[in-house]
Amino acid sequence: MNDAVVSGKVTWADDADAGAVAAHLVKAMEQHGARLLAVPGGNTPVAIFDILSTMNLPWEVLSLILTDDRIVAKDHEASNFGKLSKAFANSEAQLIELTDSMIPPRADLVWIGMGADGHIASLFPDMKAPVRGDENSPMVVRTVPEPLPSEAPFERLSLNMAALTDTNEIIIVVRGADKKTILQQAIEGAHDLPIAKLIKAATCPIIIFWSET
Repeated sequence: MNDAVVSGKVTWADDADAGAVAAHLVKAMEQHGARLLAVPGGNTPVAIFDILSTMNLPWEVLSLILTDDRIVAKDHEASNFGKLSKAFANSEAQLIELTDSMIPPRADLVWIGMGADGHIASLFPDMKAPVRGDENSPMVVRTVPEPLPSEAPFERLSLNMAALTDTNEIIIVVRGADKKTILQQAIEGAHDLPIAKLIKAATCPIIIFWSET
């Protein structure tokens, strides 16, 4: 895969369809000798999961952990863990479930999405998040977005910023012109939304897979 634009530690990939993202994940995991991949929730990753689950990877030693989840039953339609379990049901991938206040294992590669408000995982511009322990250390936190979105009115569990940035590589997969603008502004330091905080805090390479749709 060729890289279109590089700005410091941030690279904009020139191909961002589901196949290209899956191929990059496989290549990156092989290069890093990765054994733990942190993946996002929501609907956008599902097409990539479907491709990734059929690829020749050492699933017997490869684990997946979500960057965030809604606090609902696993069989609830809003459960990210439910979507992940369904996508990888025919593979030997080990799935690690998020639990409140857990200290997550370090992910070799972190894959995130981004909302139109600049949120990442379940770290929102405005939210309630009880402070527990040292926020500079990786952990799972409980968050409540403010306002609570009507389409997903649930409390969340999320990797904190320290956990999201403690990795060998971060990839960001986003769709839509409005999100591209937010990303460009984050790279330039033009705002302080969660995506900008992640880019500022990260010390590893960041690759953005952006497409119009």
